[in-house]
Amino acid sequence: MRFEADVDVITRINECYPRMSKGKKSIATYICDHYEQAVFMTAAELGRIVGMSESTVVRFAMSLGYDGYPEFQKALSVWVSDKFGSVQKVGRKFGKSNEGEILSTILQSDISNIEHTINNIDVAAFKTAVDIILKARNLYIVGIRSCEPLADFLHFYMNMIRGNNFLIKTTNVSEMFEQMIRINDRDAIIGISFPRYSMRTLKCMEFANDRNAKVITITDSVHSPMNLYSSCNLLAKSEMASIVDSLVAPLSVINALVVALCMKKPNEVQADLKMLEETWNNYQVYLNDEIDFASDDPMIGYPYRSGDVNK
Repeated sequence: MRFEADVDVITRINECYPRMSKGKKSIATYICDHYEQAVFMTAAELGRIVGMSESTVVRFAMSLGYDGYPEFQKALSVWVSDKFGSVQKVGRKFGKSNEGEILSTILQSDISNIEHTINNIDVAAFKTAVDIILKARNLYIVGIRSCEPLADFLHFYMNMIRGNNFLIKTTNVSEMFEQMIRINDRDAIIGISFPRYSMRTLKCMEFANDRNAKVITITDSVHSPMNLYSSCNLLAKSEMASIVDSLVAPLSVINALVVALCMKKPNEVQADLKMLEETWNNYQVYLNDEIDFASDDPMIGYPYRSGDVNK
């Protein structure tokens, strides 16, 4: 595949990934998830880490349009330097700004991301995602690195809406597959990934697609590699105003998903929440966390309550 000279190494990997052999995909995954270490490795060292021969690593580099591994390694070094150089870029951008100006700039940037998402998100895809989640026997959720809090948040509320939800949490690709080994055409997976994209998340989605599961992605653009194996793409802008990933718009999309799902099955959700509240009261779950200074009631020794907690 031919690339323009200014196309960076990670973009090349993302675009070539669907056509790679299994061996080359293993190399690509390791580089994208461990670029800080990979940039200093020789072809032989990288091959030893991923269980491939040195010649396979060299062919991988050449398949991306480089003359050989040294040119590939140089391109990777430029990409890594540019990534970590973003700290200096932020310094130049905000160096003379006071705290109030920084606060205003970042919040305005997040507002812009939400407005862009409102104007561009595919409503039909959103409706499809709601239907897929409702019909799925098992729902798997995966988000790596900075997207992990989004996956945690979504999983927390899915447990209040439906059963059989599985949050895939591990740093090892093989362990991720172990957690979703039984996924099939009656199940669904939601993959969450934003720049810099996670190859581990992409491989989970590829595996789910190969097993004929429904695949939903929450990502930033039509050019995201996360769309390769997804039949339902929810796009939320995450343009960064600094070194921090802006995940405000993606979180809003997740909030909308949760609310839409609640509206589809209000009776079941209400019943589950009532049962949860009764359980909290019966077992005094929150008594040590919530202090009411205006109340004379003791903090412990509440009587066991059953039935409708609203009576």
